[in-house]
Amino acid sequence: MNGKIKGCILQVRDLHKTYGTGDNQVRALDGVDLDIYEGELFVILGSSGSGKSTLLNMIGGMDAPTGGSILFRGKEIGRFRDRELTDYRKKCIGFVFQSFNLIGELNVRENVELTANTKNDPHIVDNMIELMGLTEKKKSYPSQLSGGQQQRVAIARALAGDADLLLCDEPTGALDFETGKQILRQLERLSREHGKTVVIVTHTREIAQMGDRVITMKDGRVVDSYENDEPVPAERIDW
Repeated sequence: MNGKIKGCILQVRDLHKTYGTGDNQVRALDGVDLDIYEGELFVILGSSGSGKSTLLNMIGGMDAPTGGSILFRGKEIGRFRDRELTDYRKKCIGFVFQSFNLIGELNVRENVELTANTKNDPHIVDNMIELMGLTEKKKSYPSQLSGGQQQRVAIARALAGDADLLLCDEPTGALDFETGKQILRQLERLSREHGKTVVIVTHTREIAQMGDRVITMKDGRVVDSYENDEPVPAERIDW
C-alpha cells in the first residue's frame, strides 16, 4: 500500500439500505463491507443503480442505513444524536456533487465561506480559493464561471471546513473531457501532495486507474476490490 497512507479512517460493515416494502421493496445496498484509509484516493466504481451514490450518502451521514454499521475513527455514526450527526457532516465530511450546488446569489468567496472553519484558520477561505487557482475569480458569481471553475469552487468549499473525508459524487459528470481532467488533477493533487482522503464515485472505468484502491459495485454489492500498485496519473487518463 502507498507509503503516504496511514491508519483506517472509516469502516463499513454489512451495510444494508432498503427502500419501500413488500413487492415494491428495493435493496439499494446489500451487505457492503469496506475500509478507507487516511491519505488515500479511493474509487467507488459502478453503473447507474449499482448503489454507489447511496453508499456515499450513508458514509456522509446524509441518510441512515437499514442495517449494518459505519465507524468513523472508531465511532459508530448510526448512534450519533442529531447534534453529533450535524457536527460530523459539517466538520468531518466535505461533499462535491456533479451539479456543483453553488448558491447563485453569492460570489466565489461567499460560497466558500459557507463551510469555512475560521476558528482553526482565519485565512482558510482565501487559502482554499488560492489552492484551487481561483484568486482572480473570488468576487465572481457562479453564472460568470465555467463549469470547471464552478466545480473547483465546490471543492474549495468542501475543503474549507477542514474535512477529514472529501466525498466526490461523479465530479466530472457534468463537464467536458478536458475540464473533467482538470478536476481529476485537482483531486489527485489534494491526495498526493496535501494528504487528503479523497473518495470518488464514478461510472467511468478509466478514472478508476488513478485510485490507490478501487471497489466495483453492482446491485448494491461489492463485486470486486483491488489495489493499484502504480496508480495512473490523472494527466494520462483518457475516456
